[in-house]
Parts: sequence; C-alpha cells; structure tokens
Amino acid sequence: MSQTTILTREPVVNKNRAITANRLIAHGPSVGAVVETLNALADVWPSRHTVFVCLGRLVPTPDLMDWRAPQNAMVEIPVQALAHPHTQALLPQLRAAGISTCLSWYTPGIALPADSQWRFVLMDARKNPAPNGAPGLSLAWGLPDVGAFQKAVSAGYDGASGWFFLHGNPPPKALSPAHAQIVRLLNLVRNNADIKDIEAVLKQDVALSYKLLRYINSAGFGLMCEIQSFRHAVSILGYDNLNKWLSLLLVTASRDPGAPAMMQTAIARGRFMEEIGAQFFDKSELDNLFITGAFSLLNVLLGTSMQALLEEMNLPAAITEALLAEQGEFAPFLKLARLCETFDGAALAKAADDLHIAPTLLNRAHVTALGFADSLQG
Repeated sequence: MSQTTILTREPVVNKNRAITANRLIAHGPSVGAVVETLNALADVWPSRHTVFVCLGRLVPTPDLMDWRAPQNAMVEIPVQALAHPHTQALLPQLRAAGISTCLSWYTPGIALPADSQWRFVLMDARKNPAPNGAPGLSLAWGLPDVGAFQKAVSAGYDGASGWFFLHGNPPPKALSPAHAQIVRLLNLVRNNADIKDIEAVLKQDVALSYKLLRYINSAGFGLMCEIQSFRHAVSILGYDNLNKWLSLLLVTASRDPGAPAMMQTAIARGRFMEEIGAQFFDKSELDNLFITGAFSLLNVLLGTSMQALLEEMNLPAAITEALLAEQGEFAPFLKLARLCETFDGAALAKAADDLHIAPTLLNRAHVTALGFADSLQG
C-alpha cells in the first residue's frame, strides 16, 4: 500500500509557555494507513518530548495496536468516539500496553466511563472558558493569541495546544544590542572577514561565544569531535556552516517568555526546508533554505519588522524574496513548512503534490525537523 497519510502538527505548552509535548495530527484514509505511516517513522521519531497522536476524523480502533508505539507516544481519544464499540475495545488494550491517553474535546458535565484514565484533557477554550472538572491535566485549544492564553491559565487551564503564541505579541521595536551584535557577526562571516576580526567581536560577549560553541557541539549536528574555540570551528567547518550556526543563534537569542515555542517553530521550519529541498537544490543552497525557514519568525521573535531586519543583513535574494514577498524559488518550500502547522491536511497534500513530493518524504522531513528542533532546546 502506498502511503497516503499526511501529518500536520502543533506544540503543547505549559503555563509558562514552555513546550512540553508535540501534537501530531494524522490525516489518513484509515487507522491502518496511519499505523503504516507511523511505523515507517520509527527511526526519526522525536524523543525529547511527549508526542500526542491525533487520528483526525477517524474513529480509534484496535487496528492502532499494530503501531509499534514509542515510549513517549500518547494516543488521543475524542469524546465523540467513547461510545463506539471499536474504541471501547481499544481502550483496555492501550492500558495493557502502557500507552497513555489524552481525552480530546471534553466538555464539563459529559458522562465518562467509570474505569477511564486520562493523563491529559484537551478542551475547546472557545466553548469552555474554564476547565471545570477536567478528569486530567487540562489543555486549552482554539486560543487566538497570547492574551487569550493568559486568560485561560488564569481560569485554571494547565497549558494549551496550538499556535496562539505567534499572535498578540508586543509591537515592533528597535533591534536590541545583543541581537545587533549577532547581526554584525553574521555580516562579517558572510563577507569572509578575517578570523581575528570575527573573534574580536565574539570576545566582547562571552555568553554569545559560549552559546555558539554549545550549539556547534550539540547532538543535533552530529560532529565527530568537540569544537573548543571559534578558530577551531572555522578550521573544521568553514564559513558556510558558521553562517548557519550564527543564524541559529540569532533565532534563539530572544529572552521573551514565549520565545522557546517560537524558536522551536522557526528551527523546525528551517530544518524541514533543508530536508525537503535536498532533492531540488544543489547542496550549496541547503543552508540558505535552512536560514529562510529559521528567519521566517525573526520579526515576531525579536519584536521588529522583517523589512528592518533584512536591511541590516547581507542575505541572498532568494531568502529576502521568500521572506518579504513570498516569491522566488524558496517560497513554495516555506509555504509547505507553514502548512505543516495547520489542520488542513488536504492543502498540505496538494502543495506537496504540486512540487511532486510524495507523502512518505514529506512526513519524514517533517518529523525529522521536529526532532532536530527539539534536540536544540534547553
């Protein structure tokens, strides 16, 4: 059977807006087809956080037990399916296998099976402003922005699922000195400045140097030896890779409380574009694809306008066209990355098909990117 299931996602955050889980929504024709897709992703499954698996419009059935579920996986059971015989047959099997469950679309007052156990409870906060009587840790869904999240937490919710943190942030302001310093470094590296000039800038900010070396040595990059100095990094990696890591540093420089979730999103977009673009672009272009995705939220992360940011940087035209005008050769891949963050599996499938990308490759790039973004946190 050729895979036809498409995965989209959203993050789950706690009261402090730190990511605690990822929610994968499977848009598939049957539970069996979803299982086939999930089993094929075992080798790239994100392991840092819990992963909720939502079956979309499908009724959860015992066919799900053919999935070799990773230890951090959790299955969502919609309230509407609780009375279905197939779901009733599945629940004790999940419990016996030690697979946790999340009750989704719960409304206070609904009668639940006496023996049911739920680790999390997902609720539409638009219909339920407070999680009264939720039989597990309550997650608000459907929040439009940061303000709505703060109200939900004040009303008793334990966290939320969704992309609310991309909306309702403070209005644009000038670039902070710390961010300006990274932009200065980026421009030096892009212009192939002498190592001593770049080192001089880094020495002005010890924390920046430490953070850069920490990223370069993180497991996500898979280097064979430990990089111990910036000069060592240049000799081992060259300027192109340093450009990528400094770009990553700029994305992760914000101290905003909501920044970690935005950072994960930006880095996942970048890695996804790099992964999916490998069959379309020369290897020399892949870092630019990564930077396009990673920089696509810079204006939100750094609290300034995209136009002002890009004017400070010496970036290739393909990056600026995609970020400012959604045009050029990178734009369709940025669109694809953004569609992974929606509930519209059909739109994602169509955009992938327009680029002649098979669902298998799309899902693998998506899940790989998510795992990579998670690995750089903390």
